[in-house]
Amino acid sequence: MATALRPIRLIAGFITVGFWTLASRILGFARDIMIAAYMGTGPVAEAFFIAFSLPNMFRRFFAEGAFNTAFVPMFSKKLEAGENPLGFARDAFSGLATVLIVLTLAAQLAMPWFVLAMAGGFAGDVRLELAVDMGRVAFGYILFISLAALLSGLLNATGRFAAAAAAPILLNLILIAALILAESGAVAGATFDVATPTTASLTGLHHGTLLVWGTVLAGIAQLALVWVVAARLGFRLVPHWPRLTPDMRKLAMIMLPAMLAAGVVQVNLLVGRQVGSFFDGAIAWMSLADRLYQLPLGVVAIAIGVVLLPDLSRRLQAGDTIGGRDALSRAGEISLALTVPAAVALCVIPTPLVSVLFERGAFTADDTAQTALALAAYGLGLPAFVLQKVLQPLYFAREDTRSPFRFALVAMVVNAVVAIGLAMTIGFVGAAIATSVAGWTMVWLLLRGKRDMGEVARFDDRYRQRLGRIVLAAFIMGLGLVMGATALSPLLGTAGWRYLALLILVLWGLVLYGIAGQLLGAFRLSEFGRALRRR
Repeated sequence: MATALRPIRLIAGFITVGFWTLASRILGFARDIMIAAYMGTGPVAEAFFIAFSLPNMFRRFFAEGAFNTAFVPMFSKKLEAGENPLGFARDAFSGLATVLIVLTLAAQLAMPWFVLAMAGGFAGDVRLELAVDMGRVAFGYILFISLAALLSGLLNATGRFAAAAAAPILLNLILIAALILAESGAVAGATFDVATPTTASLTGLHHGTLLVWGTVLAGIAQLALVWVVAARLGFRLVPHWPRLTPDMRKLAMIMLPAMLAAGVVQVNLLVGRQVGSFFDGAIAWMSLADRLYQLPLGVVAIAIGVVLLPDLSRRLQAGDTIGGRDALSRAGEISLALTVPAAVALCVIPTPLVSVLFERGAFTADDTAQTALALAAYGLGLPAFVLQKVLQPLYFAREDTRSPFRFALVAMVVNAVVAIGLAMTIGFVGAAIATSVAGWTMVWLLLRGKRDMGEVARFDDRYRQRLGRIVLAAFIMGLGLVMGATALSPLLGTAGWRYLALLILVLWGLVLYGIAGQLLGAFRLSEFGRALRRR
């Protein structure tokens, strides 16, 4: 009976995280639609996207990336064995807070170099001054959101997924409120003082100013939410003077390769932004395309990664090989069942998606065409980005962060070579294509590396049987979407009707994929129904 419930529990945890992540991403879309309409793709928008990406980049480097991949397995094992998990969590919380405070203070001085490292094309441009000013404010977000990420990892390890998954909603709600205030003029005169004669023509300067201050406020709100929930569960984490205990030394030793691996991933992102910064508008085009493909990526990959890592860690600690293999196979199966059709949709109907969602106000038809190109390129790599989240926990649950680091180095070289090479011939979209190529390279290396891990690291027969059927069902859906987009083309370009037309097109694709998948045996809708009831 327990064995039969394992996939249901995994799917239920995935649905919990996926539901809240989806809600957050929808609000994120609303936020980005407003940014595109009010700020367009000009200097202020590009400066904001760079400033906003800085703390998020370091957050993935320190917290969600390196720190949590080391912290969650160790905490899970201590929780399973009853070896003072609270004391370990408090030491980790204090150590991370200390490092982040020092980093935040140093970043204030180094901000011009940080911006140029991400966008060298800003040099000698008003965008540099704007991005530096915005970056100094926004960087404070890293302290609060990284500590929130640690607490989220703690909650996930105890099987409490909802609060951690819901916290990002606060960010989007606060930023939407900031945009509304800016547009209404309720907060007058709040702008950065840019020493340039073109200040008056900088579209959205007032909006950008309130957005970066709203980012810091959102970090505080997210930390407060997960801290309260953790405290109610008995994990009241209060910072104290950091201590270098044996557990902290072990955490640091495990974390170091993961930090290097996370650094390599961020280098890949830097390469893309560097290439984009030399093409006017490309930073905004790539950022908005990134937001679109992050919807399925966030809902599926983040949910799978959040649920799978602590689950695998507990099963390995308990010696449960059968349960571990089942968890891995179901995670891979669910991931591909949801992301392969999403990837097909992003590749075959990128223009209707971008046009309906973003083309209004300061966002023009040319912006739509360029963003759609980037979106289709990112879509090619979507299944790879999700599979990485499925495969990496196999390594992290064993406290092996060195192998993913070596693989990431290879992917980094591939990304740089492809991005720079293609940029010379096809422009900024070469960087988006390189991201997808590097993603598939990383998956291939992770698959090769798990061969010696034994039975727990092997996908079962059910996964292998359903993989081809999932791809075929997605192909059928893709053909249907092309025909549907052609039939709805007049409405997709008509103001007032295009929203309904896009909704019909999306629902048509979902129904077609659901029917094809059910008939082909790619998945069983009843499995998701049982998981929802269990949730």
